[in-house]
Amino acid sequence: MLQRQLLPLRIVFFRKIKTVQLLKRCLDSVVPFFLAGVLFIPAVTVCAQTQPPIYQWRLAMSWPDGTPMLHNAAARFARNVEIMSGGRFKIIVDSPGRHKAPLSVLDMVRSGAYEMGHSASYYYKGKDPATTFFTTTPFGMNPTEMNAWYYYGGGLELLNKVYARHNVVAFPAGNTHIQMGGWFRKEIKSIQDLKGLKIRMPGHAGEVVGKAGMNPVSIPPGELYTALERGTIDAVEWVGPANDIKMGFHKIAPYYYTGWHEPGAEVHLFVNKPKFDALPDDLKAIVAIAAKEVSFDMLSESFYRNAIAWEKMKRQSNIKIRTLPDDVLDLFKQANDELLDRAAAKSQLAQEVVASQRAFLEKAKDWSKITDEDYLQLR
Repeated sequence: MLQRQLLPLRIVFFRKIKTVQLLKRCLDSVVPFFLAGVLFIPAVTVCAQTQPPIYQWRLAMSWPDGTPMLHNAAARFARNVEIMSGGRFKIIVDSPGRHKAPLSVLDMVRSGAYEMGHSASYYYKGKDPATTFFTTTPFGMNPTEMNAWYYYGGGLELLNKVYARHNVVAFPAGNTHIQMGGWFRKEIKSIQDLKGLKIRMPGHAGEVVGKAGMNPVSIPPGELYTALERGTIDAVEWVGPANDIKMGFHKIAPYYYTGWHEPGAEVHLFVNKPKFDALPDDLKAIVAIAAKEVSFDMLSESFYRNAIAWEKMKRQSNIKIRTLPDDVLDLFKQANDELLDRAAAKSQLAQEVVASQRAFLEKAKDWSKITDEDYLQLR
């Protein structure tokens, strides 16, 4: 009797056990998939976040392959950007041997044919007269003074105020140090010797010698030796001992003059503005830092290589070191001042640049005199 009464309870109990077991089996099969799904969602997000885009740009430089310091600076910049970006930003450097337009780098960057360029700002004074002052001016700032003006005296802001009109962002990206005055076929003994003399001298200095009676011409770097050898020009200004000896100018023009026209020639990195604006902030910072680093490095390398080359050059009897006569230098100074005034009158922006440089130079030259100049006299 009792067993018959307990039978329904057993049936219910075992049915509950089977239901629980079935539910457990279902959960055992479903939970791993559910957990996998929960874990998979952030995993996909993390993977997506760790795969940033790779940028591969091209840089056109004005310098022939192997040009000391100048080519090195462009190559070093590209290498440093790739390293600092962890490989996210690769830059291919093209020389004039590939792009065929050494004096049109700004145009190629502005149009977007190249994302970047490494060139001298004064090559483009025909397109915009204000660009010439950012490289150097005769009797102007030396490299230390130029860097101070760029980074703390408002120069960088003015540089990009000018280049914004050309759809370009610009950075100082190298300095040649004080340049030599050039190689001449004949000795310059008076102002009369300047008349009609054809010389390769770009930028504002070219206008100065033109006003003094010389005939300045603009020739791409890769064609300078041939132009001098064939008599297309009578004199050539390039950079300094290390670069000049490599070019072989001393084989044709024995008179080598000390400098006055480029006391600290700055070269620049040009970047297409829409392309630059589209970069992530960290890559923008890397470009700016790499440009600043290569500016310092090129100045250091230039000083070192020129000092070594100068020591060797002094021992070569066929090279005659000269300084221009005082009356010639006085004429150049007068012409320079007049041309700066004329350039400043052409536009409000040119006036801003010239006024800024003149104002800072007035302060800087007094400090340089009681520091650099006085110290050098003690050595």
